[in-house]
Amino acid sequence: MQPIFLCAINNILSGTCLEDCKFCTQSVRYHADIERYNYKPIDQIVEEAKQAKAHGALGYCLVTAGKGLDDKKVDFVARAAKAIKAEIDGLNLIACNGTASKEQLLYLKQHGLDSYNHNLETSKRYYPNICQTHEWEERYETCLNVKSVGLALCSGGIFGMGEREEDRNDLLQAIASLEPESTPLNFYHPNPALPIKTRNIEQDEAIEIIQKARHLLGNEKLLMVAGGRELLFHGEEAKMFEAGANAIVIGNYLTTPGEAPQRDREVLEALGYEVATSCDRH
Repeated sequence: MQPIFLCAINNILSGTCLEDCKFCTQSVRYHADIERYNYKPIDQIVEEAKQAKAHGALGYCLVTAGKGLDDKKVDFVARAAKAIKAEIDGLNLIACNGTASKEQLLYLKQHGLDSYNHNLETSKRYYPNICQTHEWEERYETCLNVKSVGLALCSGGIFGMGEREEDRNDLLQAIASLEPESTPLNFYHPNPALPIKTRNIEQDEAIEIIQKARHLLGNEKLLMVAGGRELLFHGEEAKMFEAGANAIVIGNYLTTPGEAPQRDREVLEALGYEVATSCDRH
């Protein structure tokens, strides 16, 4: 069996977003009961990266709330990236900071960034149902910018927000057209503060999505089950790996709790999977 790649994420700027994405508790519009704070101290970010690496994470993502990068965010993320790279070897450093220009992305790359995550979220057709403050095309353009500066692209979406099967298929086709190195599949986690009240996806549909994504993306790419994994696959993790997933997010998500990293390691061992120790998959 192929090894499973582990990735951890760090919400380094939380709950300050002015956009209206109906799936996101970090929007200030919905007053969700989450922790909100400005930039974490860089030394804290480095220590948390060390903890993630100790748990086996090969990928480490620096996430900021907000529509996209501005001068202050670019500077902060660049300094954080440089500090992490100076102290930790063998960590694939990812940033997820919203829409970004080629110039901003190149600056981050020059300061140690390896990859950039920007999800398409849903189909172009369905996107106005979940967000009105920016357009789907802006997301796609950012993904193209990532590739143009030589960063690895991480791009996926969220399933279970009321979309139809054709929207799910269109999203997967759009993601595949970008040829990302890694694709996170998230499954909507309802929150009473958010406009989208329920999750319209069950485990069998999630398995089908994983299978379709693997077919479209090919066998060489990372296919990650991320947010919502514990809602659909807790105790049945084997099903997502059998369907084609070869990566998971360990630890907590941005504003919701995830599985304990040690539990995930124990589950993988019990299933007979090794944890990947290198980002080189060839």
